Amino acid sequence: MAQDIQYETFANLQKFMALGFEAVGVPTADAQTCAQVLIESDKRGIDSHGVGRFKPIYIDRIEAGIQNVITKVEVVRETKTTAVLDGGNGMGHVIGTQAMQMAIDKAKEYGMGMVAVRNSTHYGIAGYYPIMAAKNGMIGMTGTNARPSIAPTFGVENMLGTNPLTIGFPTDEAFPFMIDAATSITQRGKIEHYARIHKTMPYGWVIDENGEGVTDPDIALKGLVDGTCALAPLGGTGEELAGYKGYDYATVVEVLSAALQGGSFLHQLSGFDAHGKKQPYHLGHFFIAIDVNAFTELSAFEKTAGDILRALRASKKAKGQPRIYTGGEKEYLAFLERSETGVPLNPAVRDSLTAVRDKYAIDFKFAWE
Repeated sequence: MAQDIQYETFANLQKFMALGFEAVGVPTADAQTCAQVLIESDKRGIDSHGVGRFKPIYIDRIEAGIQNVITKVEVVRETKTTAVLDGGNGMGHVIGTQAMQMAIDKAKEYGMGMVAVRNSTHYGIAGYYPIMAAKNGMIGMTGTNARPSIAPTFGVENMLGTNPLTIGFPTDEAFPFMIDAATSITQRGKIEHYARIHKTMPYGWVIDENGEGVTDPDIALKGLVDGTCALAPLGGTGEELAGYKGYDYATVVEVLSAALQGGSFLHQLSGFDAHGKKQPYHLGHFFIAIDVNAFTELSAFEKTAGDILRALRASKKAKGQPRIYTGGEKEYLAFLERSETGVPLNPAVRDSLTAVRDKYAIDFKFAWE
């Protein structure tokens, strides 16, 4: 049976999320920033990190008292090209935006800038921040640790977060190059999406305590919390398909998200204290901006980057494959399509939005009503 899908425009979803954040106490300007970061995910066709997470990840955590609505960012240490910030467990989108802007400002003056953050919260789609840099003619990078999910190669215990290592840069095309991917074979947001649409997961994404594959997303989500399930690293379990590469990249992100800034790591990020009580996640991030003009003319860089991407897309295709894509292209095509159709929303997401609206008596009507 076909799923009941309804559509809503970018503008309306962004407006509602901003109103929702304000309703739970987030200041207006910060609420708009949070909504802007979230809608960027839906614009790019990444349903795992957009409006579908508005209630379960952000509103619910605010209501549980483990995420602060007032974001107070403290500069702990700073040089001309670097900084360490403490986010005070405020809104991760606000913290992330401020940190990346600081890195960009330093890069504009000195060629490169790097900012490390501790005591933050989930900052939404990681790709938002390198896009900020790309719009300023810069190479942008970011990474974040997260609650334990990934098992080490040859292990079954969830130790590392999904820990994306995200890089973007400008090109002479209509969109920047972007790789925004977890260092696990998949990530929680995609499993949450499968659970919402009642779809079985591919075998090999998640393993249980015996190293056997789990395909039920509800069992996987529960197991990721209680420690009875773990995500496979990028490449899969074992060494045959080089899963150790994903494992080691996840470790790099964990170190850069914790060691530089004196932040929390591994099981300290579980969201529970020693007595099993919910607590802030205390996430760490890092942001890097590199000014292309410090190395070469921006137009020359953009053309070379574009030439490389076009050559890759024009290369010989596998049998039965209509085309080859490069990083960020599918997301750009999704943006073009959704600009016309709106964002597809399944019943679970629609119910989560109306639940927030009704609970906080927000004066808003959705397109499907």
